[in-house]
Amino acid sequence: MPESPALHIEKLRFQYSPRDPVVIDIDSLDVAAGEQVLLTGTSGRGKSTLLYLVAGLMEPTGGRVLVNGQDIHAMSGHTRDRFRGTSIGMIFQTFNLLPGFSAAENVMLALMFSDVPRREHRDRALALLETLGVERPNAAADELSIGQQQRVAVARAIACRPALVLADEPTASLDPDNAAAAMDLIQTACTESGAALLCVSHDPAMADRFARRASLHELSASTA
Repeated sequence: MPESPALHIEKLRFQYSPRDPVVIDIDSLDVAAGEQVLLTGTSGRGKSTLLYLVAGLMEPTGGRVLVNGQDIHAMSGHTRDRFRGTSIGMIFQTFNLLPGFSAAENVMLALMFSDVPRREHRDRALALLETLGVERPNAAADELSIGQQQRVAVARAIACRPALVLADEPTASLDPDNAAAAMDLIQTACTESGAALLCVSHDPAMADRFARRASLHELSASTA
């Protein structure tokens, strides 16, 4: 039996209200297990909205989103939250780490949704942070450098060994040298954990990093 793609989108449509313009209109998009795809588009064209729809954080106007073969919008409440926690990792432009919590605690919070026994959470978080080069795992996340915070965010995203990692403009707040290092980290971590990666960005420097690239405009059903 063929393996389900990490992500399957069909006839996905989103608008904030019937009177508003259509923000997302994608006829189809598949991301294979372990594949890394770059989705481009200018600012304000719906890239972040698409990731929120894929993660089940926003409801589509129409269409379906399947992650690892499961229709995330057919789920509700705790079932969807748990599925998101175990199957989808997210890396945000601003990292969204919890201030006042240590780097290790930020990763341990992600592990709460996993099947890893609770008694093993701290050891797994520390091991993952060490692998990713986080030098002060017990320091508060907001006391770390931007580069170290990025590493914590990557560790949190892959902690539960998700099928799919979503990266929303992950280098937007970094200078070119740190941006390159961050993308090396993200792509290598996804490869080693077996996660597919869907990265959205308007940074032209990203293009050479991905064998497969697409733009929101190309995917739009209205331009097909």
